[in-house]
Amino acid sequence: MHRNVFRLLLIAAAVSGPAHALSQSTASAPATQAQIEALQQAVKNAQSAGDNAWMLVSAALVLLMTGPGLALFYGGLVRRKNILSTMMQSFAMMGLVTILWAIAGYSLAFGEGNAFVGGLQHMFLRGVGLGPSAYAPTIPEQTYMVYQLMFAIITPALITGAFAERMKFSAMALFLSLWSLFVYSPMAHMVWGIGGLLHANGGRIPSLDFAGGTVVHVTSGVSALVTALYLGKRIGYPKTAMPPHSMVLSFVGACLLWVGWFGFNAGSALSAGPLATSAFVNTHFAAAAAALGWTIAEWIHNGKPTALGAISGAVAGLVAITPASGFVQPMSALAIGLIAGFFCFFMVFMVKSRFGYDDSLDAFGVHGAGGTLGAILTGFFAVSAINAAFGNDASGKPLPTGVLDGHWGQLLNQAAGVAVAWTISAIGTLVLLFIVDKTVGLRVSPEDENAGLDLSQHGEEGYDFNN
Repeated sequence: MHRNVFRLLLIAAAVSGPAHALSQSTASAPATQAQIEALQQAVKNAQSAGDNAWMLVSAALVLLMTGPGLALFYGGLVRRKNILSTMMQSFAMMGLVTILWAIAGYSLAFGEGNAFVGGLQHMFLRGVGLGPSAYAPTIPEQTYMVYQLMFAIITPALITGAFAERMKFSAMALFLSLWSLFVYSPMAHMVWGIGGLLHANGGRIPSLDFAGGTVVHVTSGVSALVTALYLGKRIGYPKTAMPPHSMVLSFVGACLLWVGWFGFNAGSALSAGPLATSAFVNTHFAAAAAALGWTIAEWIHNGKPTALGAISGAVAGLVAITPASGFVQPMSALAIGLIAGFFCFFMVFMVKSRFGYDDSLDAFGVHGAGGTLGAILTGFFAVSAINAAFGNDASGKPLPTGVLDGHWGQLLNQAAGVAVAWTISAIGTLVLLFIVDKTVGLRVSPEDENAGLDLSQHGEEGYDFNN
């Protein structure tokens, strides 16, 4: 590496040498031009190397969010007899979705298709090589593919929080595998795929979603609610107390989610530039503000601030800022986070209690509600000074992005994008649940549920107190 740097310095010195060197005969001109071109290529290679390094790190950070982040966060929130089964659900997605993504998922999401789904030209990763692509011109397409894979892994894993402690492992594996292909991939194409219905540039409904507010959180949250309603309540819910068995595990998991979210949001800049910095800062600010908002609301409502409330609030803020992270300024991120903290607390403590549905780990209350709120607020707070998402006018001036820029119509676009995500998620999930229920069955028997899914589904226990 030091040798390459030294060569760059030599080339730069040759290009910017003394003035008398430039007055040499025309015979030396071709050599000088070659040196300039070599320097330009070296700079281009350096940028590509830097961007690629950041994106590979970001991909690893997003995978960290699923295992161990989400596995620990969800695992600590269930009863002791279900910790391994809950963690296994997240781990299973790391394996199953990876294989499906390589076979068809990536092609359905980012292949050339229509406004709703990609084509099949990239099945088995055909044509996905080490050169750049239209999606990310400074990194290999394989880097982009594997980065997007990490999003595809965590999204169905989020749904598991709604049906924790009562679904068969076989049913979970089949249902979420189908969901990743027939709900997630089309939604990813509509929002991020070139020519997609909701794509910010050229889509029929230009919707802003920087890192997955609709693609990840609305789809998983709404699907979580539908699944919880379809399955029914856990035995004894809500009369039997079902507190988290280990807040320590959940606390560690939430902190890992917070750290991993920097790859989730800042990595969505697809380069190691100023936009990544903006998304990074906004992500952190929103999480902090939402943790404070939820804590204050809980303190007022229950008389005590809890660790569970604080970490739930932080996750709610991370969810809400996800679609806005690359479009808003830091003070707007604080506002989004604070609003999300109060709003998601209301959804979990008031709305869930009012309607009585058993969303075991509040996947809908945090991800569905927080993602919907964040997508709408993106349309309000987005500014072209951070990201000129809609390009420039004839004079070269950036077109207005959100309400703060004077573009009120973007609120309607955001609402339409949310409506599409809600509709596809609800209908798609309901159909898939019905198919799986009629084939392998969804719910464990009452005996297996009482024994715990660790023993009944996997034949092992998370804790052995006899040794």
